[in-house]
Amino acid sequence: MTGAEVLHLHLISDSTGETLESVAKASLARFEGAQAVKHFWPMVRSEGHLDRVIIEVAKKPGLVIYTLVDGAVRERLEQRCAALGLPMVSPLDPTISALSELLGQAATRRPGRQHIMDHAYFQRVDAINYTMVHDDGAMTAREELAEADIVLLGVSRTSKTPTSIYLANRGYKTANIPVVPQSPPPPHIWTVQGPLLVGLTTSPDRLQSIRRNRLLSLGQAPDTDYVNTDRIAAEVAFARRLFADHDVPVIDVTRRSIEETAAAIINLHQARADRSSESIPE
Repeated sequence: MTGAEVLHLHLISDSTGETLESVAKASLARFEGAQAVKHFWPMVRSEGHLDRVIIEVAKKPGLVIYTLVDGAVRERLEQRCAALGLPMVSPLDPTISALSELLGQAATRRPGRQHIMDHAYFQRVDAINYTMVHDDGAMTAREELAEADIVLLGVSRTSKTPTSIYLANRGYKTANIPVVPQSPPPPHIWTVQGPLLVGLTTSPDRLQSIRRNRLLSLGQAPDTDYVNTDRIAAEVAFARRLFADHDVPVIDVTRRSIEETAAAIINLHQARADRSSESIPE
C-alpha cells in the first residue's frame, strides 16, 4: 500500500486493550507519515462476540492485532481472518513462549490477569494520589517529601507536572517543585532522606516559545517578563547552578518527550537503588 492510503488497525483483546494500544502506538511511530485508523475491540471473550466483531472488521479490512487467551476464540479469529485474507499478528506470543521455556511452566489462561487489583495496582493508586496533592510546590514539608520516591525541580514550563503524572502511573510517588530565583526552594529539600531529586531544564529559546504559546492559549498578551529573553536565560542559569551546588542530576527536556524524560528518571532511580543494594553487606 502507498503512504497516502489509510491503514485500518483492528485491536482485538479479551481485556481492556491497553497493551495492544501501546504496541500499535510504538510500532506506528517507526513509520513516517503513516495514516492509520485504530479500531478497538476490547473484552472479546466468546465466539459469539467475536463473530459480531469480525462482521465489522470485514467492512474495513486491515491488520488484525490480537491478544486472546481462550483457545477456541483465538482459533476462530485466526480461521476467520485467514478466510477473509486479513493479515494478523499476536504480538505477545514470542515473549510468552520465551518466558514459558525459561520458567518451565505454561502461561496462565486467565484474560486480563494483569489488571488484577494486587499490591502493584494499589501502589499505583497511592502514587497517583500522592502526586496530585504534591504538584507545583504544594505540601513541601520535610515529612511530606520524605514519603516521595522522586522529587522533580525545574523552572516554569519544563514539563514537571505531566512527567510527575506519568511517573505516578508507573507507581512512583512524585512531587514537583518550581525553581524561582526570587523564591528558592526550602533549604530542607536538599537534605531530605528518601526521594531521588532530579532537575529538569530546557533551552531558553524553547522555554520562551512554550511560555508564549501558553499565554496566548490563556488569552493573555505575550509581552510580559514571563517571556522576556534575558529573564528566562537568568532563570535557567540559576536553576542549573542550584542543581550543580547540590549535586542534583539534570535532564534536559528540550528534545525529549514526556515518556523519554520519565524513562531517564526511572533509570536514575533504578541505578541509585542498585548502588544501595550493592552497599548492603551480605
